[in-house]
Amino acid sequence: MSYQAGIFETPLAPAVAVVDDRGALVQFFFAAQGSAEFPSLRGMAIRWNDEAIIPVVRQVGEYFENQRRHFDLPLAPMGSPFQKAVWAELTKIPFGTTMSYGELAARIGQPGGARAVGRANATNPIALVVPCHRVIGADGTLTGYAGGLPLKRALLEHEGVHRQNGQLELTGPLLPC
Repeated sequence: MSYQAGIFETPLAPAVAVVDDRGALVQFFFAAQGSAEFPSLRGMAIRWNDEAIIPVVRQVGEYFENQRRHFDLPLAPMGSPFQKAVWAELTKIPFGTTMSYGELAARIGQPGGARAVGRANATNPIALVVPCHRVIGADGTLTGYAGGLPLKRALLEHEGVHRQNGQLELTGPLLPC
């Protein structure tokens, strides 16, 4: 399998997208400012080609311009069957809403599996598009995010979720229904 990747700017941080030879999104992550090295790409034979990621750039741009709530890109994340089940369920969490790790575990038939779901969430290779930023602690607190908690907070605020007294509350989506 061959892979093509590109880097592009978003309002929050530069982003890297990797697609396979069928055009399916394999990885998406926000890159650290000024970072010339991307550890998650090690071991992958990648050809840098910005044209290959045009559909990703377009849909991510629409998301940040408040014109898109759900991504419809073909996805091909690499992971275990359990991880893929968690990631598939993440795509069903609507824009502007959050759920706890325990709620997510119950939705995939693993009640009591919040920690395992948290580990799968932490290894999500397709951030934003597979919206792991929408998963929060059972008490409403923000918990880990590979891009950092400030980025997670910014994504949730973009979607209309705000914190009050240390808890998250939905104040309404930014897009009309």
